[in-house]
Amino acid sequence: MPGNPSRPPRTLFDEADELALRVPTSCRRTGRCRECVVEVTAGEEHLGPRTDPESFLRPPFRLACQATVNGPVEFDVVRRRLRIVVPEAAERATPSTAAVYGLAIDVGTTTLALELVDLEAGLTVEVIAIENPQRFGGSDVMNRISYDASQPGELRQAVRRAVNGELRELYRRTGISRRQVSEVVVVGNSTMRDLFFGLDVQPIGERPYKSSTELELLAGERDTTALERAAWELGLKVHPKARVWAPPLVASHVGADVAADLVATGVGTRDGVEMLIDVGTNTEVVIAAGDRIVAASCPAGPAFEGGGVTYGMQASEGAIESLRLDGAGFRYETIGGAPPQGICGSGLIDLVAELRRAGRMSPKGVFADRSFTIDVDPAEGISFTRADASALAQAKAANSVGQWVLLRELGIDPAEVDRLHLAGGFATYVDVRNAIEIGFLAPVRPEVVVKVGNAALRGARELLLSASARERLEELVARVEHVELETTPDFFELFVDGCQFKPLPARVATGGRLAG
Repeated sequence: MPGNPSRPPRTLFDEADELALRVPTSCRRTGRCRECVVEVTAGEEHLGPRTDPESFLRPPFRLACQATVNGPVEFDVVRRRLRIVVPEAAERATPSTAAVYGLAIDVGTTTLALELVDLEAGLTVEVIAIENPQRFGGSDVMNRISYDASQPGELRQAVRRAVNGELRELYRRTGISRRQVSEVVVVGNSTMRDLFFGLDVQPIGERPYKSSTELELLAGERDTTALERAAWELGLKVHPKARVWAPPLVASHVGADVAADLVATGVGTRDGVEMLIDVGTNTEVVIAAGDRIVAASCPAGPAFEGGGVTYGMQASEGAIESLRLDGAGFRYETIGGAPPQGICGSGLIDLVAELRRAGRMSPKGVFADRSFTIDVDPAEGISFTRADASALAQAKAANSVGQWVLLRELGIDPAEVDRLHLAGGFATYVDVRNAIEIGFLAPVRPEVVVKVGNAALRGARELLLSASARERLEELVARVEHVELETTPDFFELFVDGCQFKPLPARVATGGRLAG
């Protein structure tokens, strides 16, 4: 029988309603707010043609309120809620209509995190972490920069809408008024920070790969790369006159998030040899020894955050976070004890280490029986392929080379490291020995590794509460020497060797290929 012509067509938003999926929107599903971005994972051929409001999106992304459905479709809401790592014993502030608040924001390439802080008590009220909604613009900063050139303003609007959407929900839950939030600190890598503030990010994507603020600093046109705006200028749902401040960049792609990491960890302020490794889509490595601090950015890509790996995913409910071989199969644990949906970064490191330890995969990622697939959970259809191993190998190599080049720059052997601060989305759950065995981490003594979780957000919180911390940070950042990995003469040889799943050499080579 023909359908009812007066009945509106069914959309992905209707599908989400039936599945009880929370899809963000603030325009009553008219397509104006562009907040309801979903990623279509199967059945795209069963969707109607793209509408004008969707013109800023590339496949496989659609607006849930615009995409009409005429058959089975599978999709994910882009803003997936992620696991938040906070100290269990941390004292929390009780929301009050009389208190004054500040907001710390960490704009990561993959993750967006917010922390509301009672400025008078110095205590946290709530922490929120979601997927960065800018994913439709690409999985790494270079793709985001390219997208921003073709669709200027869309990425900026997406992240601001996401922040405001979370703030609206936060105010509703707590009874706090937006006018009580009088100070905001925003951290992120150079691209993410500048996109948030509405700056042109094209200079970061081309030589010499520097923010416009860094170029102006070098030209003597400003005295800091830190940024400051009034909230009303950025359209944030806090007090209109609230100050929005972002820390200075270190250099090039080593951004304000690393500056905040330094505040949170104290790297560069103590004696001894300390390393900081902040693992993400762009991994940053910092080493402080004596009177020198060196830093580098490693274009690791999103593999260890789920990108480019068939069943890879971020650390959200249902992700396999730890894994061990058990006879011919695997024994694993998932986040929240939920049915497995995929494997997050810590689980991927365990998987590779277990396969190597059992001789089921060579250092070059070749499976022992020359097959192309290893079943992790056949019943759930979760597997690991040669292509997945290759994606992880390249991401791991970028991390490895960054660590190795900086150690070599200072003439330091891994055994001489007094403390290694491991930061990032999955750092708290990584098995350190497994990470060292596959060469993801330099062969430091495992007992010197300190897992610091989201150090960038913690540093942003400290900067929110202390004006003197901001002044000290300017002095510290000025001391950091930036090392451009791509200009290292033997970078390619180091990268090729780093693609193997084996421990990095125990001693620093003086040049050439990785020894050991």
